[in-house]
Formats: sequence, C-alpha cells, structure tokens
Amino acid sequence: MAKGDPGAATRSKRAAPRTRRAAATGEPELVQLLTPEGERIETALGPDGTEYRVDFTDEEYRGLYRDLVLVRKLDAEATALQRQGELGLWASLLGQEAAQVGSGRALRAQDMAFPTYREHGVLYCRGIDPIMPLGLFRGVDQGGWDPNEFKFNMYTIVIGAQTLHATGYAMGVAMDGKTGGEDGEAVIAYFGDGATSQGDVNESFVWASVFNAPLVFFCQNNQYAISEPLERQTRVPLYRRAGGFGFPGVRVDGNDVLASYAVTRHALDNARNGQGPSLIEAYTYRMGAHTTSDDPTRYRIASEVEAWQAKDPIARMKAFLLKQQIADESFFTEVDEQARAESVHLRERVLTMPDPQPVSMFDHVYPNGSPELDEQRARFSQYMESFEGSAH
Repeated sequence: MAKGDPGAATRSKRAAPRTRRAAATGEPELVQLLTPEGERIETALGPDGTEYRVDFTDEEYRGLYRDLVLVRKLDAEATALQRQGELGLWASLLGQEAAQVGSGRALRAQDMAFPTYREHGVLYCRGIDPIMPLGLFRGVDQGGWDPNEFKFNMYTIVIGAQTLHATGYAMGVAMDGKTGGEDGEAVIAYFGDGATSQGDVNESFVWASVFNAPLVFFCQNNQYAISEPLERQTRVPLYRRAGGFGFPGVRVDGNDVLASYAVTRHALDNARNGQGPSLIEAYTYRMGAHTTSDDPTRYRIASEVEAWQAKDPIARMKAFLLKQQIADESFFTEVDEQARAESVHLRERVLTMPDPQPVSMFDHVYPNGSPELDEQRARFSQYMESFEGSAH
C-alpha cells in the first residue's frame, strides 16, 4: 500500500512547473507527473496555478505498481468468470486502473467514497475483500460490505444517483462540524463522462456549491458513455463545467497514477479544510467493453484503441521503476505471481458461493423484524414447501 506525503500537492519548488500542453500534440492540456514513456515530471501546474507533486519512498512507488497489477488481474478474472456463465454481468475497469488506484490511495481513513458500479480499484484500496462485488454480480447477495466500516458506499447502478447521496452526506459532514482542519472529513463521488449529462449530477453541483460541501466530484472521462463518444456529451472540456457552478475544476492524466494521487489528495485536503467542492476530470480510456453485454467494436475503431494502449498506466509505471532502478525483474515476476495466485483464489471462492435460499429475502428488511414481515415469511415458506416432492 502506498501512503505518500500528506503535503504532496503543493510544496515543491525544486523544478519548474510543467503542464502538458495541447499546442504541439493536439492532445488536451492536463496535469501529468509521469509520461507514457515513464519519464518523471517533478512538478505540474494546474489551471489555477496550483503546483502538484508527490514525494513517495521507493517502497511506496513499488506499492502503487503492485496495486495496479493486482487490480487489473482481479478485474480480468471477473470478466472471464462472466464469459463462462458464472456472473450475470461485469463492468470492467481495464485502462482506468491509475485513476482509481491513485484517487483511492489519496483518501484518508476518515473520508467517505460513493462509487458507481466500476470502482473495483477504489474498493480494493479501501480494504474491501474483492469477492464482495462478485457476489453482487453473481446474484447471490447485495454486495455485502459495511459502508460505515470501510467508508465506501454500496455500488450504484442508477447513473449519477450516487452524486446526490454524496452531496447529502457531505452536507451532513459540514453541519456536524467535521471540517476545518487536517483531521476533518472529506467526501468523494465517482461518475463517468456520460453521467455529466444527467440531471442528478448537475443538481449535485448546485447543492454542493451553494452549501460549500466538502466534496470532490471525480469524473472518470473514459471517452464513451456506453456507445456515445465524448463529443455527444459536451462542447467544452468537462472540468470547465465546474466554473459555471462556482467551484474549481482540473483535468488530470487519468492514466498517470502519480498525478491522479496528487490532484485528488489536494482536492480532498481543500474540502476537509472548509474550502468546498471541486471537480476532477480524470482523462482516461475504457480499453474494454462498457459492460460484458456491450460490443465496443460497433462504435469505435481499432486504431483508437491502439493509440491508447501506448498510454497504458501499468506499462508507464513499470518503465519508471526500471529507469529509476527502483525495481528489477525479480520484483515484477513476484508481483505477477501474486496477482495470478490471488485471481485463482478469487475464482475458487466465486465457484463455491452458495445459492441463497429464497426465504432469505426477508432477513434484512428491518433491523428488528416486524409482525407483518414474520407473517409474510411464514406464508412464503408454506408456499415453497408446497412444491417439495412435486415435478415443479
């Protein structure tokens, strides 16, 4: 696990600030600390002049790489399980590992996260057993983790709805007086580029801004809302939308785990210190399908995918570790073996998940039960027993 420097966002003056510019390459301007070739950028400049940097130990750099590899391997195993009929559906994070691991590791223990249905990397960083979302998509439970224990809410399928939940929660944090210092609480809400067209998200922007909620809106712009490309969602860069609601926005290279960490940590610290909401646009790419029910070859071309493969978040982190002599081939082999072993273990656990008894749907409706519920349970049990010994 990478811990990093709590003050990593703004302290360094050792190198001239740098933001990757669009002029020469035609690519968007964004905060970047690690190039696709694995070259380290000491300091990057945000659109408001904020300087971003990180100061990790060698062990923490290796920990981030391990996170990226393990998260990708577990995600690939889940996709394989769905293709073999063991899961009903799966939403892969392939290509978005850096945005999720970077932002996930930037969270402090007291911070609260509100995910969509794709934040498996953030879930992993919050210490939740990776089997949990697979139970949900296998249809044997409702997810299973305790949001209060892990400070990570349940997956939300309804597009953008979690931003309203996060805004209400963040308003409550402020009303409880839990902001204004380093030990304050902050909230982060994850969503995709397509969700920015939802009314829920825009309403959340209004409420969070007006009530100065300690909330970071984290948009993973993976270029497609299912089959709709980004240009069908907006005429301007998504991060600029924040200005219309009265709070700052920044675009970060979502395939750069170091920049994703630095930008998110800075935004969370601002929120916990009472400076209100902000919007992060993590500019990344969904390498696979939207979900396993989608066929991306119908709406995007192979050359586009190949161009983004050259920006792969794991490949650039590996190149950095090698160039800086922070890791050697034995380390990479060990990480790959750990990832393989954990994915095999995950598969074994999924295949042995027991099917729930139909009557268990009454178990957690009310914390202390009710007479009406007991009556319904009894009638349903009697109904199910009527089929025993029959051909039904």
